[in-house]
Parts: sequence; structure tokens; C-alpha cells
Amino acid sequence: MMISVSCHYDRHFDFAPQRTALIVIDMQRDFLAPEGASGVSGFDLAPLRAIIPRVQNMLGAARRHGVSVFHTREGHRADLADLSATKRQRTLEAGAQVGSSGPLGRFMVRGEFGHDLIDELQPAVGEPIIDKPGYGAFYATDLEHLLRSKGITHLLLAGVTTQCCVHSTLREAVDRGFSCLTLADCCASFEPALHDATLQIIASEAHLFGWIANGENVISALDNQTIETTRRAIEEKA
Repeated sequence: MMISVSCHYDRHFDFAPQRTALIVIDMQRDFLAPEGASGVSGFDLAPLRAIIPRVQNMLGAARRHGVSVFHTREGHRADLADLSATKRQRTLEAGAQVGSSGPLGRFMVRGEFGHDLIDELQPAVGEPIIDKPGYGAFYATDLEHLLRSKGITHLLLAGVTTQCCVHSTLREAVDRGFSCLTLADCCASFEPALHDATLQIIASEAHLFGWIANGENVISALDNQTIETTRRAIEEKA
């Protein structure tokens, strides 16, 4: 069963739910909670927190309709052996150095309370969590192997931040041959201008980095297809 979604710029994205994965990127307390690394650094969390209910709705639709779900978390080993000197210095300058102590534990360290996903977006049983040391979800992880093993060919991308971890993951996925749809209303940046600029980059050069649509359009397409399938089944039995 193929689903067709109306996208930005008069485009359409066609996908089969059973060969598609929703990747929810870095919806962690360290990025979305006031006591987390980003909040302590002084970033405005409002744009990021605004997408939480929309990502919840997208997750619900994916689970209802057989779309695989993956979650990612950016963070590092407790001994920080996988933290580069460059990233260590950058986060120090930002005000919340990776590994330093904060209200939710050591910032961006695996196993700490702040490193985990927010309560509203906890994984369902069986949904993989990809712990990544970099910005892209394919770097130093087994994400590609897991996707290939499930026969996934198409990706729906949501999460934070649009210009950093979402776009890094998108570029990695495109280079690996996945067809990608960025869910514009399910992604966010601390600065809305960066979110908008990233969407323009994705659509540049005849959609070099895939398609863009709102999550609500994907949900509607999935729900409508189910209604139509049910209607046809009833008619065939009549």
C-alpha cells in the first residue's frame, strides 16, 4: 500500500508504511528542559518545546499505521573517551560543557537523567534508541544496519535542532540512498530563522536533500488511506 503526501512547493512524497521509519531526533531533557544543557546555556527553549505535541501526534500515527519508529539521543560515554577536544571546547564556550555537572546530572552524558528523552516522548516497547556521539545519527552508530535489516527505504525526520542534528542526519541518509521527508512542523531550532533557512537548503537545487511536508499532512494521508481501505473491504464483503 502506497501513501501519497502533499508536500511544500507542490511536491508529493510517496511511501509504503511498512518500508518507512520515523526518526525522532534528540528530544532530550538536556535540550528541552530548563535545567538541561541548553537551558543552562541561556537558549530560548520555547521554539523547541512548541513542537512536542506535534511530534506526539506524529508518533501516534506512525504506531497506528505500521511505520517503524527510531529515537536518537546525542551524548557521550561517562569517561568522555568519544568526546573530541573541539566539541569539548565549543560546549565550554556555550556555557554547559559536556560532562560538567548540572541540575539533571552531567551534561550530555549517557545514563544521566538529562540525557534521556523527555517524558512526553518516551519510546514504546521495542522502539530502538540510537545513542550517538555526533550530530548525525549515522555517525558511529548501527542505525544504518538496523534500517537495512528491516527493509526500510524511506525516512520521516522530526526533532531538534533543524539546522544541526536533523539536517546532519538528513544529509547522511541521503548519501546512503534513503528517500527522506523532513517534517517541517515537527522540527525546530532555537532561532526560527535558522529553521527556515535549513528548509530552504533542503529544497534547493530541485530538492537536493529530499522533500518537506507538515506532519499533519502525513497523518491525514495515513488516516485517510486506512479509511479508504476499510471502506473497500466492506464493499467487497457486501
